[in-house]
Amino acid sequence: MAKPASLLFPLLLSLLILGLLRDQARAQAPGFVGITGLHFSENGRPFFANGFNAYWLMTVAGDAEGRSKVSAAFREAAAHGLTVCRTWAFSDSGFRALQISPGVYDENVFQSLDFVVAEARRNGIRLVLSFANNYAGFGGKKQFVDWARAQGRSISNDDGFFSDALATTMYKNHVSAVIGRMNRVTGVTYRDDPTILAWELMNEPRCSSDPSGRTLQSWIEEMAAHVKSLDSNHLLEVGLEGFYGASAPPQRHFSLSLNVGTDFISNNLVRGIDFATVHCYPDQWLAGSNEEIQRSFVSGWLSAHLADAKDVLHKPLLVAEFGVSNRQSGFSGSQRDAFFHSVYTEVYSSARFGGAAAGALFWLLLQPSMDLYRDGYEIVFQELPFSTRSIIAEQGMRLKNLGKLQP
Repeated sequence: MAKPASLLFPLLLSLLILGLLRDQARAQAPGFVGITGLHFSENGRPFFANGFNAYWLMTVAGDAEGRSKVSAAFREAAAHGLTVCRTWAFSDSGFRALQISPGVYDENVFQSLDFVVAEARRNGIRLVLSFANNYAGFGGKKQFVDWARAQGRSISNDDGFFSDALATTMYKNHVSAVIGRMNRVTGVTYRDDPTILAWELMNEPRCSSDPSGRTLQSWIEEMAAHVKSLDSNHLLEVGLEGFYGASAPPQRHFSLSLNVGTDFISNNLVRGIDFATVHCYPDQWLAGSNEEIQRSFVSGWLSAHLADAKDVLHKPLLVAEFGVSNRQSGFSGSQRDAFFHSVYTEVYSSARFGGAAAGALFWLLLQPSMDLYRDGYEIVFQELPFSTRSIIAEQGMRLKNLGKLQP
């Protein structure tokens, strides 16, 4: 039956408004972060990361109280100009394990990760999701080796994770499970969700049993190809701390006396690895040295990696972890402020003048009443002095404005 003209106009107007709102929502929806030259980019514009680490999100999101902490953390992060969060997409043993046994997952825990991804998007936060841990916390490579041994594999040590065929297959299967996961909150498969900025092969991979670096190099090559075969939408990084290996000249080794089978240059030159990472913990690596020595180290460490990322790798560099512990002797808030300022200045200066800096993520954002997760490096906004909060927020504003200025 024909509708009167008096009814058609409001209907058409409503449809027009709905269409405009739909188009606006699409325009505002985040696009996948890619790489243009030495920068992250989104929708053709440079994207710089001012961010944080919060490995605990999936675990804590297992109950209503924990989910409120996750939501609050994202809200506070966004309010302080933070745009990227790095967190775990693994938990292979212990409390609230995601992967109970090889290929067997706790659906409730997976839904906790779904919630984390959904909340990140709701607050305008991008995620770097790590697939596994080098250390025994949350299972790590040790758990994969234990599972493989339980099925009859003879593996001499935990570094067998990188070379044993069964252990590597288990790892690949986990990668496939995460990338192919359909989010029960958003209805979007992880591989199709631009909330995820990048995948990380492993948190701080080390293979000390083969200081030549060949074992880890082969593993990175194999796993990078595997991830890219499953997902061409997202960026990929290794998870490296930044220690140099055989491919670097002696002056690049910084007298750290750490030969853990990694090689910042050759590992990041692998096809499929889209950007490099570096971590920065002078209070650990130079324990006992004074503040002046540590400050000099930070400047040299970051400058060297930024130069190599630009001139050798031709890839962006993300400072994926940095922090200073409040448990070290002589700690003060002003010392932390100075350290944060030095890292942020190196990053901003590089980004501002055409360098490879993509951003920096501090370790570790927590909420109040999370004492079990405190490790000395925690950042709890409610406990921070105004000076520290201002330094973090100012960096976010500078990088945001830089992204608008650059073509």
